[in-house]
Formats: sequence, C-alpha cells, structure tokens
Amino acid sequence: MSARVRRIGMTDWRAVIIGFLVITVLGIVGLTLPGVGQLAAGLVGGLVAGYLAGGGLGRGLWHGLLAGAFGGLVGGLLVAVFVGLAGWAGGPIGGLISGLAGFGIFLVALAISFIMALESAIAGAIGGLFGPDRSREPRGPGRRV
Repeated sequence: MSARVRRIGMTDWRAVIIGFLVITVLGIVGLTLPGVGQLAAGLVGGLVAGYLAGGGLGRGLWHGLLAGAFGGLVGGLLVAVFVGLAGWAGGPIGGLISGLAGFGIFLVALAISFIMALESAIAGAIGGLFGPDRSREPRGPGRRV
C-alpha cells in the first residue's frame, strides 16, 4: 500500500472531536427547540468535522459520520440517565417502571445515534468538498499543525 493511500484513509481525530464538541454544545443549546435543535446540531457538527478533515466527499463523510455517532451516543446516554434518575426518584414503583422501560430507552438511544450519524455524514461530505485538500499533507511526528 502506498503512502498516499494510507494518508487518505487515516482518520483525523482532531476534526472528529471538534465536530463532536460542536454537536454536543449545539445539542444542549438546541434543547430549547426539541428535535429541530438536535437536527441542526448534527448538521453543523458534521459540516465542521468534514470541513476540518478536508479531502473530498468520502473523507468528509467518514469524519462527519464519526462525529455524529459520538454525538448520538452522548444524546442517547443523556436520555437513559434522565429516565433512570426519574425512576430512582419515584421510589420502588418508579424503579420498576424505569427498569421495564430499559429496552425502550435502548431503542431510542440507538435511533438517536443512527439519525445523528446519518445526517452528520451527509453534512460532513458537503464540508469535505469545501475543506482544504489534506491528502498531500505529511502525517505522523513531522506533521506541522
């Protein structure tokens, strides 16, 4: 495998983490507009991750997908924690109800993660088109940031 192919296929974790942070912050702010706020957070975060990764459609799509999946996992985790705390506060009956709702919580978390990853991947592909071409930049210890 040539060095050029390895460079194109590598994940830029900095772009993924920044995209994830954008999704998380905008998702928290977006709680004032349920649904729409999270949709916008996923789109903007994926766009940021794709743009920072650069290198075209495929590279932007990959980085947007990763940022959205991490953002979706955090969103799903927050839903699970909220329902768990609500059940704990409800005493034994509340605990029983929230325990039975565990499977539903899992499905909701999975759906949130999938939707955020998908929309972020599409936005990341668009961001990758407009981002700088990073396929010729050196990788590894000698890389300058």
